[in-house]
Amino acid sequence: MNIARIVVLAIALSAGGVAAYLASGLTESKPPAPAAAPVAQLQTIDVLVAKADIGLGQTLNANDVIWQTWPASTTSNSFIRRSDRPNANNQIAGSIARAPFVAGEPIREAKLVKADGSGFMAAILPSGYRAVATEISAETGAGGFILPNDRVDVILTRRVKNPNPSLPDIVVSEVALANIRVLAIDQAPKEKEGTNSVIGRTVTLALKPEQTTELASARQAGTLSLALRSIADANQIAISVNERSQHPGIDVVRYGVTNPGGAASK
Repeated sequence: MNIARIVVLAIALSAGGVAAYLASGLTESKPPAPAAAPVAQLQTIDVLVAKADIGLGQTLNANDVIWQTWPASTTSNSFIRRSDRPNANNQIAGSIARAPFVAGEPIREAKLVKADGSGFMAAILPSGYRAVATEISAETGAGGFILPNDRVDVILTRRVKNPNPSLPDIVVSEVALANIRVLAIDQAPKEKEGTNSVIGRTVTLALKPEQTTELASARQAGTLSLALRSIADANQIAISVNERSQHPGIDVVRYGVTNPGGAASK
């Protein structure tokens, strides 16, 4: 009996030894795993962005902006970088937003203006322009669908005496000013959230100095109406009736007849 146990134990030890030998051989023949390639580190830079939505005309303070990490390859030269201006969040305090910012949008100084004690309208008015207000009504203001920053034509309607005394006066309409930017309706320089129309009594227009006198003359000569222009026409140059005479390619409509080059009908 003891001999049988010894034989079984010897066989078991032999089998274990063989298994260990085979396992060690397999382990040694397996090639080592290749070393992991180093991961390229993405270059980043801190950019000054709006902490929350910033509305048109809002005066900024240091708490309205925050530094945010951006990939260096996606940053524009117009962005404010912490590496260049570490105190920029304090330096822009007191600036007025000439255009709205959405939360997370990089702050660009082209959309800011320093008021330096002036009012908001004087701060956002482009150089070389004047802000002029004129009266409007729902009928003369496109039914209230003209909003700040829209572009309009100012139409002058007036009565002239008919050369034939037996006939009634003639009603003449012409575009006094074309492609003019609306700065404000009444005293609202921006569209309120969710507002599709604004019924106001006055409209403030951005005019060149020579256009201010033309508007004043037109206001005394007859009734002014505003015609809303398509947003696709925003890049066209704002011109007046006097300037049209210098551009023969522009047509003026009078008495219901198109007159090439602005020539008046006889």
